[in-house]
Amino acid sequence: MNRDVGVVIVAGGKGTRAGSSELKQFRWIAGKPMLLHSVQTFQQREDVAMVVVVLPHEHVGDPPPWLFQCDTERLLLSVGGRGRRDSVRNGLEDLAEDISIVVIHDAARPLVTSKMIEDVVVEARNGRGAAPGLPVIDTLKRIDEMDRIVETVNREKLVRIQTPQAFPREMIERAHAAAFAEGINATDDAALCERLGLPVIVVPGSERAMKITTEADFVRAEALSILHE
Repeated sequence: MNRDVGVVIVAGGKGTRAGSSELKQFRWIAGKPMLLHSVQTFQQREDVAMVVVVLPHEHVGDPPPWLFQCDTERLLLSVGGRGRRDSVRNGLEDLAEDISIVVIHDAARPLVTSKMIEDVVVEARNGRGAAPGLPVIDTLKRIDEMDRIVETVNREKLVRIQTPQAFPREMIERAHAAAFAEGINATDDAALCERLGLPVIVVPGSERAMKITTEADFVRAEALSILHE
């Protein structure tokens, strides 16, 4: 197996909305620390050459010992930037030169499925970006500054985007270089490709891969992990 896939796991945030003094990505969920879930899931793939974990700068030199319960030869720690864009950019710069496919994942989604990873990698190997998405099922309303409903938004072609997202390396490096030069920020990496007109395909997502933001999300994620055992 040609190991040509590099993974950047963004774990540089403080996670203050989770309501704990401990970093959100270090908290335990479904039997292990949140961040360890993602690292071990990606390292199950034979084509993954390297997993770069982007941590807050104060933790790079002194990471939690449980992080080394994985293939340390395929693990690299990188320093987080001022925001998500800069953290991802730092991770990209630390990837080995022979990496041709880049997967970017948020540590706040610890229960990512192997199928989601496979689906986005397949699309990246076909020369385009890919992101998992779920259909919007709720009715959407647009409101004004007084919280009054202005209109109902057509949800037919709307999706909720998740990670991991995968790209040919040249594509994502080009998108990040342009964003950095122009001072553009985005909440995901697909958006940086979109603004350059680069193709990004949506593949099926999973409710299991929910993003953990608040304390209530920890409870929900625990329940989802039990349901899918």
